[in-house]
Amino acid sequence: MKYIIAVIQPDRMDEVLQRLAEKEIHLVTASNVVGRGRQKGIGEVYRSHKEAGSLLRKIKLEIGVNDEFVQPTIDAILGGGRTGKVGDGKIFVLDMAECVRIRTGETGSVAIG
Repeated sequence: MKYIIAVIQPDRMDEVLQRLAEKEIHLVTASNVVGRGRQKGIGEVYRSHKEAGSLLRKIKLEIGVNDEFVQPTIDAILGGGRTGKVGDGKIFVLDMAECVRIRTGETGSVAIG
């Protein structure tokens, strides 16, 4: 079992979710987050004043998958999230020690899906 965290551009979320659905990956948690990478943010003009843009809006997707779904999940995120420009985001793949379905108490790979 793996826990996949992807940080993507907000305007790419619909495309990423569509590609995940095509690969039958439906269990996704999405959060609005702010952060920065190598581009160190982009300044904005707000009420005629230039504001330092040290943190940019991003979407964080969190997806728990069984091992056979790791590469299809990565491929879907890459396919839907890549624009080829700086700031497209990152994908992190972590080992997941345990998963428990609250409703039934099932554990392990059965609890994921």
